[in-house]
Amino acid sequence: MKVYTRRVVAVAAAGVLAGSLASCGDKTGSSTPQQTGEPPRQLTFKVATTDTVTSLDPAGPYEVGSRTLQANLFQTLLTITGDKPTPVPDAADCQFDAPTTYTCSLKSGLTFPNGHALTSSDVKFSFDRMLGLKTPGGIAGLFGSIATISTPDDLTAVFTLKKPDARIPYLLTTTAASIVDEEVYPANKLMPAKAVGSGPYALTAYQQGTSASLTKFKAYRGPRAAQNDGIDLTLLPDSAALSKAVTTGQADLAFHGFGATDLDKLRAGDQVQVVEGPSAEIRYFSFHFKSVVSRRPAVRRAVAQLIDRSAIAKKAYGDQVTPLYSVVPPGAGGHVEAFRTEYKEPNKAAAAAILREGGITTPVPLTLGWTPTRYGAGAKAEVTELKRQLDASGLFRVTLRSVEWPRYQQLARSGAFDLYHSGWLPDYPDPDDYLVPFVRDGGLYQNGYKSQTANKLLDQEVAEQNQLKREGILEQAQAVIAHDAPLIPVWQGRLTVVAGKEIKNPTSILNPLSYLTFSTLRK
Repeated sequence: MKVYTRRVVAVAAAGVLAGSLASCGDKTGSSTPQQTGEPPRQLTFKVATTDTVTSLDPAGPYEVGSRTLQANLFQTLLTITGDKPTPVPDAADCQFDAPTTYTCSLKSGLTFPNGHALTSSDVKFSFDRMLGLKTPGGIAGLFGSIATISTPDDLTAVFTLKKPDARIPYLLTTTAASIVDEEVYPANKLMPAKAVGSGPYALTAYQQGTSASLTKFKAYRGPRAAQNDGIDLTLLPDSAALSKAVTTGQADLAFHGFGATDLDKLRAGDQVQVVEGPSAEIRYFSFHFKSVVSRRPAVRRAVAQLIDRSAIAKKAYGDQVTPLYSVVPPGAGGHVEAFRTEYKEPNKAAAAAILREGGITTPVPLTLGWTPTRYGAGAKAEVTELKRQLDASGLFRVTLRSVEWPRYQQLARSGAFDLYHSGWLPDYPDPDDYLVPFVRDGGLYQNGYKSQTANKLLDQEVAEQNQLKREGILEQAQAVIAHDAPLIPVWQGRLTVVAGKEIKNPTSILNPLSYLTFSTLRK
């Protein structure tokens, strides 16, 4: 007899209490007449970042800057909080009723800030819309196991799967799975500059590329209720601007974009507190298989044999990132240092032998693409150091090509570069999300990499319910990628936040997925 694992998640009493207190914490009893129709914003935090925000629509592009705002503005069926690595209820309690049936029971009385009721119809609409739009840069493809979504009543949504998918609870925590108001959002196009969600905050003002103002949504019912009155977010151009903002009081808190030198100065002073947490963010260099040069395995393997990750971490980032030897980083289930196992240490003689055995004439010309702002202050130093390493071997002749985002994204996808610099931040905390995006459907940016062996392994791990067996399969998949070298992982990041001394709990907003949730900010 088969026994199906029944994944039931329950709201902790503390979370319910916190949400209840947050909902009534603004009642002061004051009889002072208000000058406007809006309630006073008693505890509003000024926050700064260098992130790029391209869309407020959760069905749209999926970079970390957009996710930060979406995570604070929208509610999902399940969520992951700072104290638990597994999904807990947000808008609903969900469970597997069978390997291909996942049922979510919504909390009663949920609403959007505009007063519209949130029902299972909104849930179905949100998923059907996201899956139908298939926005470039979005993650609709990860939900491919969903066959249908039915709504037997206003408080029940049933996901029927095409095949067993152990990832579903985690996928439902992503901002792409956010619930939107079907009375507001168009079904066939994005709404990038507005947001109507039922999350901890409501959007009160937004200037694309400049700023956003968020106000506590008191009717939010979930474990992430805001303990402050609002957030004023400002988008700044670089590390110097971030440092100035947080040291002069223009920002209470700043994140994403600090250079190593500025962080060292901030740590040495006594004006602010610098806190760090583990980050799931990785950087890598990817080959494009449209390139006549890059499609040759010996070329890719020789580059993998030469790269010195420790030198890149030191010279480009002041050792404030960690060298990475697999696309699945340490801390994720099934991680193995597959590239270290395959190539050992950087070795010119070994790289030369790989090229010679592959019949490759040296020096091999390589065009290395990169973008100056998207991947932070160390990107230029990182690509420059890789060029130096490859050129110094005498085996390669590298030409750097810099292009601004989003044109860079288009060129990378089209195969304009032999090798290009990129980054990845998983959508959900599972090792599968470091593998599927690089293997399925030609990989990220459709770089053309295909492996029947890797695809078969990924099919097996998605369906496997036994975690130990699943991790063994994941280890095999990492070994395949290391041998084929369609990309070369370089480093794993750390999430750093700089806050004013008066901020009591800056570590509470850190999320390994690198987007920040501001609900717990207090002074």
